[in-house]
Amino acid sequence: MEKGEKEISSKAVIGILAVQGDFQAHSKALAHLGVPCRLVKKPSDLEGVSGLILPGGESTTFLKFLEEEGLLEPIRQFAATHPVFGTCAGAILMAEKVENPFQPSLGLVRMTVRRNAYGRQLASSIQTAQPESELQIGPEAGAPLEVVLIRAPLILEVGPEVKTLARLEGKPILVRQGRLLASTFHPELTNDTRVHRYFCRMVSDNSL
Repeated sequence: MEKGEKEISSKAVIGILAVQGDFQAHSKALAHLGVPCRLVKKPSDLEGVSGLILPGGESTTFLKFLEEEGLLEPIRQFAATHPVFGTCAGAILMAEKVENPFQPSLGLVRMTVRRNAYGRQLASSIQTAQPESELQIGPEAGAPLEVVLIRAPLILEVGPEVKTLARLEGKPILVRQGRLLASTFHPELTNDTRVHRYFCRMVSDNSL
């Protein structure tokens, strides 16, 4: 177990939306950092949670589940006061606008994303990117960021309040808007802890 000097307060718990997709990989990534988590399947599971991860999977399936379980509005309300981190399909759910095709979303982050937008070579592949200095934390600080893409969405544009933390081929792949963090790739499928470590620090800072 690898605990950092300021990963998260001792009382904080991070929720992970556990519908389908790779929520178990996120759970393992948090466990590696010594951070407790809770699987979220219904609105009451959000009670007492300090941050929320929306994992990869299939975004239309996520939407259907959130609607059926009455989670759409509770997650929107949660995001107004707590950090939320979406990866791949989770990032699509967080976007204000979704293309290819259009679909509803949570509308949390001022960005436009296009589903399955990368060409075949990059659509499902492992690339490297150079993260911004803000993400250079933990034992991997200074090293290129390993980027696992699986039918990844493309961030077409972002609002002025959105900060880009990493790019691939000039396009944003990791962005932050206040308490919200969105990644088009899958950091939970690598041994690089920086993105999860960064989100844990967001949760810790929000709990102060």
